[in-house]
Formats: sequence, C-alpha cells, structure tokens
Amino acid sequence: MPPPARPGPSKKPSLRVERQLQRQGHRLLAGMDEVGRGALAGPVTVGVVVIDECVRSAPTGVRDSKLLTERARRGLVPRIHRWAVTDAVGHAGPEEIDEVGIIAALRLAGLRALAALGLVPDLVILDGNHDWLTAPTDVGLLAFAGPTGPATPPVTTMVKADLKCSSVAAASVLAKVERDELMVALGGRHPAYGWQLNKGYGAPEHLDALTRLGPCELHRRSWRLPCVGHDDQEAPIPGGPTGTTVG
Repeated sequence: MPPPARPGPSKKPSLRVERQLQRQGHRLLAGMDEVGRGALAGPVTVGVVVIDECVRSAPTGVRDSKLLTERARRGLVPRIHRWAVTDAVGHAGPEEIDEVGIIAALRLAGLRALAALGLVPDLVILDGNHDWLTAPTDVGLLAFAGPTGPATPPVTTMVKADLKCSSVAAASVLAKVERDELMVALGGRHPAYGWQLNKGYGAPEHLDALTRLGPCELHRRSWRLPCVGHDDQEAPIPGGPTGTTVG
C-alpha cells in the first residue's frame, strides 16, 4: 500500500503518522525497526511495538535508539512495555544470515517478532524505503517460513520512520537493548573481539582480533570480513557488506 504523507521536520517522534493511519482504518499499528544489519558478528535483530487508538503519547525520551545513551535506552524499556499494547523482539543468527542472506534473515527475525506478539497487527510501519518483511513471489530459501508461519500483515515503509513515528522509535530501542545485551553475553565467550564495547561491529579492536585470530563461529562467514582472506577474492558475496557501519 502507498505510504502516508510524510510529516514535516520534528525534534522528536510523535504519533501523528500513526493517528493518520488509524483514521484510515488501521486500528492496531505495529512500528518495526532492525538493528545489527551492518555488524560483522552476531544476529540481526528486529523490534516491534503495537499501539492502538487508545494509547497516549510515548514515554518521554523515546527516540531512535542511535540518538540515546545506553543508560537512557535501558531505562526506557520497562516504560515502553507499559505503554504499548504489546511488543516483541526477534533474532536471526549469523548461521542463518550466511545461509539465506541478510534480507531474508531480516524477514525471519521480523516474522519471529510478529509471532511472539500474540496478535496480528492491521498494518506494520517499517523504517526505510524497502519492504524486507513481505515475502517475494519467488520464495527460494524463504520457504523455511512455511505455510504454518504467521501471516505477514500489510506493510507501509517510511524513510526515517524511527525519527518520526513513536512506535518505530520505541521498537528500535527494544531491539537495540536486547541485541546489545546478547552481544555482551556472547562477548564473555569470545573476549578477544571486544564485543562488550563494539557489539559485533567493525571497531578497531574487533578488526585487530580478526587479523590475529580469524573469525569464530559467531561471525558472518559469508561476508567479506575485513582483514580476513577469502579464496574467491574476485567473486562478490551477495548481501555481505564490507563496511563498519554502527547501528
């Protein structure tokens, strides 16, 4: 479906877009956002927050997770749980990213988050300009979702929805906090990579450890990991960026 009209510049997200969509008949709205897409190790994680027309303004301080300190994000989590109708977080691990590619893994994590909600939203607001949640007609390796998996609700995309829509911003906070906590725990098993600080992204200490030690089982081995040699140097790896974007 076509996206709603874009709101003007705002210092903080609001429910203006959500209210517009609710007036169009989408009572149960799900804001959805992902984190970990550009990491070199660990899962990609998707958060989803559902609101209805009775939900009031988001808790003070809700923003895109990248604009908040770790302490602020963690403090918002219980308040978001109380505010939303329901919410959930889903993950797709590095072995799944290697098997099906990052876009299909995003969908898998999103479907897992939706399945954990206990209800089906009328519409999902997805951050960005690409609907990675809806299955393509040529499912290929996406068949793992299967006919018994949750039906994908209608999706509308919006660039910078995490800056404009309170539900999407809240989803980004939940996803970021849960993934960060997971990477800190995993970092205890592999302390040399510094995941307690870099959360699996391409920070200098992580790249240095990759140079010295090579990848572990939690790295995305199908990607061209910086400082790690590949036998097929001339063949690009689909869906495997080489950058060190943090998000």
